[in-house]
Amino acid sequence: MSFPTRTDYVEDVSPGSGALPPRAWYSSSDAASLPLGGSWRFRLSDTAGAQDDSFAAPGYDAGDWAEVSVPGHWVLQGHGSPAYTNHLYPFPVDPPRVPTENPTGDHLRVFDLPADWPAGGDAVLRFDGVESCARVWLNGAELGEFKGSRLPHEFAVGPLLRTSGNVLAVRVHQWSAGSYLEDQDQWWLPGIFRDVTLLHRPADGVRDFFVHASYDHVSGTGTLRVDSDVAGRVTVPDLGVDVPTGEPVTVPVEPWTAETPRLYDGVLATGGERVPLRIGFRTVELSDGLIKVNGRPVLFKGVNRHEWHPEKGRALDLATMREDVLLMKRHNINAVRTSHYPPHPAFLDLCDEYGLWVIDECDLETHGFTEQGWRDNPVDDDRWTPALLDRAARMVERDKNHPSVVIWSLGNEAGTGRGLTAMAEWIHARDASRLVHYEGDHTCRDTDVYSRMYASHAEVERIGRHLDGGPVRRRELPFILCEYAHAMGNGPGGLADYQRLFEAHDRLQGGFVWEWIDHGIAHPELGYAYGGDFGEELHDGNFVCDGLLFPDRRPSPGLVEYKKVIEPVAITGDGAAGTVRVTNAYDFADLSALAFSWSYEVEGESVDSGSLPVPALAPGESAEVKLPAVPVAAPAGEAHWTVRAVLASGTAWAPRGHVVAWGQLPVSARRTPYVAATARPAPGDGVITLGPAVFDARTGALRTIGTVPVTGLRLDVWRATTDNDEGAAWQSDLRYGRVWRRLGLHRMRHRLDAVEAGEDALTVRTRVAPAGRELGLSAVYRWTSDGDRLRLTVSTVPDGDWTVPLPRLGIRFRLAAADRVRWYGGGPGEAYPDTRTASRIARWQSTVDELQTPYVRPQENGARIDVRWVELGGLRVEGDLAYWFTARRWTTEQLDAAAHRTDLVPGAASDGGSAAGVWVNLDHGQHGIGSQSCGPGPLPRYHLRAEPAEFSFVFSPAAPPKAG
Repeated sequence: MSFPTRTDYVEDVSPGSGALPPRAWYSSSDAASLPLGGSWRFRLSDTAGAQDDSFAAPGYDAGDWAEVSVPGHWVLQGHGSPAYTNHLYPFPVDPPRVPTENPTGDHLRVFDLPADWPAGGDAVLRFDGVESCARVWLNGAELGEFKGSRLPHEFAVGPLLRTSGNVLAVRVHQWSAGSYLEDQDQWWLPGIFRDVTLLHRPADGVRDFFVHASYDHVSGTGTLRVDSDVAGRVTVPDLGVDVPTGEPVTVPVEPWTAETPRLYDGVLATGGERVPLRIGFRTVELSDGLIKVNGRPVLFKGVNRHEWHPEKGRALDLATMREDVLLMKRHNINAVRTSHYPPHPAFLDLCDEYGLWVIDECDLETHGFTEQGWRDNPVDDDRWTPALLDRAARMVERDKNHPSVVIWSLGNEAGTGRGLTAMAEWIHARDASRLVHYEGDHTCRDTDVYSRMYASHAEVERIGRHLDGGPVRRRELPFILCEYAHAMGNGPGGLADYQRLFEAHDRLQGGFVWEWIDHGIAHPELGYAYGGDFGEELHDGNFVCDGLLFPDRRPSPGLVEYKKVIEPVAITGDGAAGTVRVTNAYDFADLSALAFSWSYEVEGESVDSGSLPVPALAPGESAEVKLPAVPVAAPAGEAHWTVRAVLASGTAWAPRGHVVAWGQLPVSARRTPYVAATARPAPGDGVITLGPAVFDARTGALRTIGTVPVTGLRLDVWRATTDNDEGAAWQSDLRYGRVWRRLGLHRMRHRLDAVEAGEDALTVRTRVAPAGRELGLSAVYRWTSDGDRLRLTVSTVPDGDWTVPLPRLGIRFRLAAADRVRWYGGGPGEAYPDTRTASRIARWQSTVDELQTPYVRPQENGARIDVRWVELGGLRVEGDLAYWFTARRWTTEQLDAAAHRTDLVPGAASDGGSAAGVWVNLDHGQHGIGSQSCGPGPLPRYHLRAEPAEFSFVFSPAAPPKAG
C-alpha cells in the first residue's frame, strides 16, 4: 500500500470531500455509541507536506510520539504557541493560499469496539470541531477531508470497522483556505477541540429529522409535526400524542419561552432506533415591525459568548457550559449570541432546558479583508459560495430542533456580497420559522432585523424614534445592538442609559454586551496571558480580555452592574411617603415565582425587616404597595427602605432566596459632619500642631493624626488609565487617556506657594501642574480642628485652557499600614459615575486586598462610591459630601505601569526599594468609564469637568472594632 503525500486540499476553496450530508444533532438514542476522546498519539510538523501518510496504516509504530488530550488544542499542551489577533490575518492575505510554514498535527487513536457493539447496520464517525482543516483515515482507508472548524462532519465507516485494533488517523493543518473564513477575534488554536464519536447506525435507524413545534397564542394550542428521512412514529406522553412522522397534530400546550422554558419529553421511533425528543412549542415572527415570540415582543438582555476556558481554550466540557448558563440566568441575562460560530451543541441543549433566547451564528468572518478595502473578499467571490452554503447548512441542520434558537445569523464582519445573499436565501427557504440576522447588511436586503454594533446612545435613540433614515425596508424593521457596551477592563459604562432607551422605544429590542468572558490563558508567571505574551508577530494585546467574567469565571463588576440594569422587576417609589411601586418587566412571566421583602435601614444598618405582599403582576403591570410604618424604635439618622424580589422557591438555576431584583428608597437625608474651629495652630520644634494632627512647619505637610502616620497628602488628578480611557486604535473620537498623557496629567508637579498659620486654621496654598504646560490647578488646603477631630477643606480652581475633563479630583495619602476596612456608603463592589446602578447604600467591610478588582491588565479599579465615612489603618474619614474611596498596596503610578497582575507587588517602591504601606484616595469626582475600548466614550454628563470645586473631609481616630 502506498501513501503519497497530498496537500492540494489545504488551499482548495471547497468545503471538503467525503463527508455525509449534514443532519440534526442529538445527544443520545438507544443506538450504540463510542466516545473516542482521551489520550491520542501526536506528531507536530512545521509544514503541511513534511510527513507522508504512512502513519495512517495499521501497524505503524507511533511509540515515540507525544501524547495530547482530545478534545484539546495542541498549542495549549506544550506544542507550539497560541496567537491572538482581533481582525488581522496572522499570515499574508493571498486567498486561498496559506504559508508553507503551516503547523500540522498528526493524531493517532487505536480503539477496540465494545463487546456489546451491535452486529450489522452501519456506523458513522463524527467530528464536532477541528481547527482548521482535517484529513481522516480509518484502518488505512482515506475517508476524506473537511474545513469549517466549528461545524460537525460525519463519515460512513461501517465496512471499515474491526472488532479490535481500529486505527483512526487524523491530520490537522492550522492554516487552510478555510482560515480566511474564520477571522473571528479570538485565539488561533489548532486541534481536535470538540468530541470525536463513533455512532452505530442500525438498519432503519433515524437519519435526519426536523421537529416543527409552533404555538398559537390565541387558542393556546401547539402544532407538532416531525419530518423524518426514515418513517416512524412520534409519541409525547404528557400530551397524549402518538402520530406518524410527517403528520401534524394540534393540542393544548404550555408554550416555551426563555422565562418559562417548558419542554415536553417525546420519542421519535423508527424501525431500528428510538431518539428522545425535548420539544418546546413556540412561534417566532416578524409582526408589526417587531420580533415577536408567541405573539409578544421580546426584549433581548443578552451577551455575546465565545467558548472559552483559561486552560483548555475552546475545548469545553459540559460542566463548564452549564456553569455559563447558570451564571447567565442568575444575572438576569435572557439571550445569547453565539459569537461568531455555532457553539458546542450541548450548550444549546442547556439553553433549551434553562431558558435563553439564542442567535445562532454561522462559522464565518472575513474581517481581515478590511485592510484592503474588502478587495478579494470571499463572500463576494462565487468560487467560495459552496463553502459558505455548506457552513450555513451545517449550522441550520445541526441546530434546527432547538426551541432556544430564534434567529439564525449569517456570520460576523464579513463585508457584503453574493455569497451572503445565497446563504440568506437558502436559510429562509429551509427554515421559515426563524428570522435571519447579519449586522453587516445595513440595507437589510437579506435580513429580517436591523442590527448594529456600538452605536452611540444618541444614534440608538434616533433609531428608536424612526429618525435614522436609510432604506424603506430597514426603517420598517426592529432594531437590536448585536454588540454594545464593550466589557473590556473597568466597565462597561453607560449600561443603564442604553437600557432606558430600550425600554422607552418599542423598535429597540435590546442588545448583546460584548462579551461574556475574558480569554486570558492561564500562565505561571503572568497570571493570565493575552496577545503578545507568546511572541506573536502580529497581535492585538489584551483586546481579547473584554468579558463580563474574569478568565476563572468570577463575575466582574460589569456583570454585577448588568444584572442590576436588566433586572426583570423595577422597584421604585417614595421612601418618605412609605410607598413602593413594583413593575413587572418580564415579557411572559408573572411575578408569582417571586417573594418580596423590605428592610428599614438607618445609617446603613437594618433595624427592622419583613415580607411585603405584592400581587402576581402580569408582564408590564405595575402596583403601588404601601410599606409598613417606620419602626417606633428606629434611631435617628439617614434612613432607607430596601425592597428585594427573591425566588420564592428554588429553580433549576438558583436556590430559594436568590435575589432577582432590588430597589432602595431614601427616607431621610444624612447629617453633614460638623467640626467647630476651636483649636488653634500651635508652632513647635519645626512642626505645627493642630488638634490631633502634626504638620511640618516649613511645608505644611501632614505628618500624623493622633498616633497614625500620614504621609504624602496632596491633590490628585491622575488615575491608571482604563482600557476605555485609552480607547480603540480606530476610534476617531477623543481618546481621553492619550490626551491626558499628552498633557502630562500622569506626572503632575506640586509647587508650594504659602503656609499660613492663622487664628483658627492652618492654610497651605499650592499649584499643581504638568511640566511643559501652562495649565494647572490652584489648590488651597484649609485645616481646622475642634481638638479631637481634624477638618480639611480643599478648594481648587483651574488655571489655563482646560479643554478636556480630569481623570479624577481628590486627595491621596499614604498610611504606613492598613488591612481591615469598614465603610458606610455604596457597595459591595466598585462603582464609577456611569457604572453605579448596582451600588447599594449600607455598611460594608473588606480587606485592602479584597478591595482590588483583578482586571487581567491592571488599571484604575476598586473605587467605592457614595461613601459617607470609611475606617482603616486607625483613621476614620467622613465627608461633607459623599465621595469615592480607594485603597491599595501600590501607587497609582505602579498600577499604571503594570502589564499583568503579577507586576503588582505590595510594598515595592517604584525605584525597586521597599515602600510598604497603603495608598488611599478620597475623591470628590471621577471621570466616567464609558465603553470606548470599542464603543462610545462616557456621556457628557459623566465628564469630570475642570472647574472650581470645594470639598471637605473630617479625620478622627477610628473606634476599635467590636468584639466578635
